[in-house]
Amino acid sequence: MEKINILHTNDLHSHLENWPKIRRFLLSRKQAETTDGPIITVDLGDFVDRWHPLTEATNGQANVQLMNQIHYDAATIGNNEGVGNSKAELNHLYDEANFDVLLDNLFDKNTLQPPEWAQPSKIMTTEKGTKIGLIAFTAPFPLTYNPNGWDIRQETDILPRLVADMRPKVDVLILLSHLGISVDRRIAVEFPQIDLILGSHTHHLFEKGEKIGNVQLAAAGKFGQYVGEVDLYLDDDHKIVKTKADTFATADMLALPEDEEEIAGYFAEGHQLLAEKTVAKIPFEMTQKPFGDHPMIKYALKAVEESANTEAAILNTGLFLADLPKGVVNQDQLHEALPHPMHLIKVTFSGSDLIRLIFEMEKNRHFLIQFPVMGMGFRGKVFGHLVYDGIEYDAVNHQVRYLGELVDPAGTYSIVTVDHFMFVPFFPTIEIAGDYQFLFPAFIRTVLGDYLHRYYPIQ
Repeated sequence: MEKINILHTNDLHSHLENWPKIRRFLLSRKQAETTDGPIITVDLGDFVDRWHPLTEATNGQANVQLMNQIHYDAATIGNNEGVGNSKAELNHLYDEANFDVLLDNLFDKNTLQPPEWAQPSKIMTTEKGTKIGLIAFTAPFPLTYNPNGWDIRQETDILPRLVADMRPKVDVLILLSHLGISVDRRIAVEFPQIDLILGSHTHHLFEKGEKIGNVQLAAAGKFGQYVGEVDLYLDDDHKIVKTKADTFATADMLALPEDEEEIAGYFAEGHQLLAEKTVAKIPFEMTQKPFGDHPMIKYALKAVEESANTEAAILNTGLFLADLPKGVVNQDQLHEALPHPMHLIKVTFSGSDLIRLIFEMEKNRHFLIQFPVMGMGFRGKVFGHLVYDGIEYDAVNHQVRYLGELVDPAGTYSIVTVDHFMFVPFFPTIEIAGDYQFLFPAFIRTVLGDYLHRYYPIQ
């Protein structure tokens, strides 16, 4: 009986504090390959996340160098690689990779061709002649991929033909999925020809795997807190007779004293690289607190308005995590203040829909002040206060003013905010009634930095 061992990581999100343990674990397991049979290592995406200063400073290149330490057999991308980078950055993210990047549902918007840095599949052959096929899909988010120059397609449009093509060529078919738990379970039902689905994106954990029919599912949580393992046992005809899935908690793995120095070094290098890039020289401290002489949100509102060519903007104070000190401001300070991989959206409404949006915001205002938010590009703690510029709400008369004038229900009005407002469930009018435009590729910190550079340049 042949045993094939698959080790999988996913959704590290630049939590490099777990990387020394993960690397040691994976490399030690790979050293046992000659005695225990073939070992395949894969990563399922979102290895890169720009909250980490080293990731931000190197546009994710440092993360790829870390992946090179493992020499993965294959990897795919998550949405953090896909839309957390500009198209140009993503096109060069894997220039130095020593592993194959697999992806089946991303295409260039202009040419409709797959990106040059990815391949649709990979077939590996063991010493005993078993052919193992790998395919990969990432979460399809047309709202954010399309404005960034990509044509992202649904897995249902591609999987039937892909599986029909791959299945006769291989003995084992494995899907690297950055699609999420519900999609993985549906695929397991609809495509029993797939033997193994390695899952990610929704940060779910299958400690001992999950079986749907004969399809083995596996998933290893988030942030490098676990490493996943699947063992496949095959008979002499290369048919799977048994599967076994497991996960290993990083907290229980061997730790060495030098790990802390390595982890601190990643932060120090990132901070240093970002600090070397100066942005502006401001004559006052800009505080994250919304009250005072120079609240940062006041300048951010003006910055996003200029960037989107609008006269009204809405932001939340929870976006701002650190003050900007008086004097020279660098990219490290901007990144500390606004670590979110968020882009702007410009939204145009009828007057009646703008009024409804403001009513939604006022209804949720007090609930959101201390409401904790996770994911969707948000890297802070709580949502915080809503702050308007160019818009006023009269709570006594329940009236909305735009640039000082009562909103005409039949009129047309534009605002700018962050794309996060599209994804949280509190303001449905934006998506339902708004004519929205995603503004790529700049993040909100880049927009604020460019604004400060224009008005407070370093002489």
